[in-house]
Amino acid sequence: MHHDAPLIATIVAGLVAAFIAGTVAHRLKISPIAGYLLAGVFVGPSMPGFAADPEIASQLAEIGVILLMFGVGLHFSLRDLLSVKKIAVPGALIQIVVATLLGMALAWALGWRAGQGLVFGLALSVASTVVLVRALQVHNLVQTDQGRIAVGWLVVEDLVMVLALVLLPSVAAILSGTSANAGAAAASAVTTTLLKVAGFIALMLLVGRRMMPAILHWVADTGSRELFRLAVLAIALGVAFGAAFVFDVSFALGAFFAGMILGETQLSRLATEEILPFRDAFSVLFFVSAGMLFNPAVILAQPGALLATLAIILVGKSAAAYAIVRSFGYRDQTAITISASLAQIGEFSFILAGLGVSAGLLPPQGRDLILAAAIISIFLNPLLFSFVTRQGIRPLRHAGPAEGSSEEPVLEQGSPHGHVIIVGYGRVGRFIAATLGASGYALSIVEDSREAVQAAQAEGLRIVQGNAIEASILTRAGITGASTLLIAIPEGFEAAIIAKRARAMNPDLRIIARAHSEAEVDHLQAMGADEIVLAEKAAAAKMAALVSEAASEDVDGLAHLVES
Repeated sequence: MHHDAPLIATIVAGLVAAFIAGTVAHRLKISPIAGYLLAGVFVGPSMPGFAADPEIASQLAEIGVILLMFGVGLHFSLRDLLSVKKIAVPGALIQIVVATLLGMALAWALGWRAGQGLVFGLALSVASTVVLVRALQVHNLVQTDQGRIAVGWLVVEDLVMVLALVLLPSVAAILSGTSANAGAAAASAVTTTLLKVAGFIALMLLVGRRMMPAILHWVADTGSRELFRLAVLAIALGVAFGAAFVFDVSFALGAFFAGMILGETQLSRLATEEILPFRDAFSVLFFVSAGMLFNPAVILAQPGALLATLAIILVGKSAAAYAIVRSFGYRDQTAITISASLAQIGEFSFILAGLGVSAGLLPPQGRDLILAAAIISIFLNPLLFSFVTRQGIRPLRHAGPAEGSSEEPVLEQGSPHGHVIIVGYGRVGRFIAATLGASGYALSIVEDSREAVQAAQAEGLRIVQGNAIEASILTRAGITGASTLLIAIPEGFEAAIIAKRARAMNPDLRIIARAHSEAEVDHLQAMGADEIVLAEKAAAAKMAALVSEAASEDVDGLAHLVES
């Protein structure tokens, strides 16, 4: 390894190996994640030849976790989080208890002490943030009720693990008998941690809710795409870093709250688009760093214990999650989706294992089992999701309790020729939908705001919930059979990306978009939009028409649209 530049060498080795292995995995029609993990094994210290720096790779992986959870937070709101608290909080706590007890039972069978079994079981109880969210993203579930329950569940698990990490040193002192005041110290540590978490959340809601959107809007007003992208990254990484080192909150949790605050602004769509390339690159490095931890010798040294550990993760945890979700009255499809998303362990498990060994609460054998089981479960989780979807278990868009729950109507590719797709159901989109709907047009709406989706459903409109930037969302909306695409969102740069992708999917499509500057008009035209409505010109035309009282119907209708 080039010792003068270990950071560069680690990034280059990780990305190049991941690209090669991911391409092979894609050609074999298996999840690219499997390729990324194998790439990590090949550049890790357990294999001969070149070895990347595991410590640097681990820190790069943390950036991936931060950006991933920030992106998830952009599609969430505090209302979304609170809406699933009745199942996410008890569900996560019960599942943690069940998995921990199963881990303790296995530890007892292996002859370990109770304290060692406790740490071992806790490490098996918490799912990987990256794996869970990536699975939801691949299957377009992040913005569904299943996705919200799973992410809320994950947030509760993260909070529990933060407490567990704080308590481990005190637990070690109690079990070893080295501190007479260990119990009081543990109680004090819990109180301090809870106060810090509460302080962080209060700061984000009272101060961050005003400052961060204001900063982002100010940067957007400068017109610099480069500064906007830098502002998004600075907020995501800065808040996550501050949350971890000032409030002792995990990077992932801090980034999630930062994204959730910015998700309430009108610039959330553009922020999501800007962060996508960075998120994808660093999340790949997460899987590479996970693969570097894997020592294949563990499979031969402890096959029985490893299989039992995997059974707890893949069967015990999943069965517990399934039973919990069903007991709350949710449909079978929802329970299976959530249980499949939780059938793995990851980054918190690595941290708990390392701290447990250093504190004398976990034997090195336990750490090896946790790392090996984590890698194998991460490898198998995408395959499990694919199996679920192949069985025809298609997750619902509105997967609440069985009573009164219904699936979101979706236009398929074979929609009647001549139907219109409207992207955005804000003030402009609602006016367009009302006008065209009254004229008998077949409409489908694409919208990612939960409130707007509910408003469209209340009007009896066909709605696809998601971001139109994603090709899969456009496909669900029936882009290949549509005659016209109306992009009614106010963000010109995002509208241009949508126009470009829609044009590639349907060359004969008529694309109409809105803009707020001449620069946006030029950009939209270059990206494939046929007609652009510039708000200022439309307003000027209306005002001139009012003076002359001779405006044409088209100009009049267009101005009314802007007025609305």
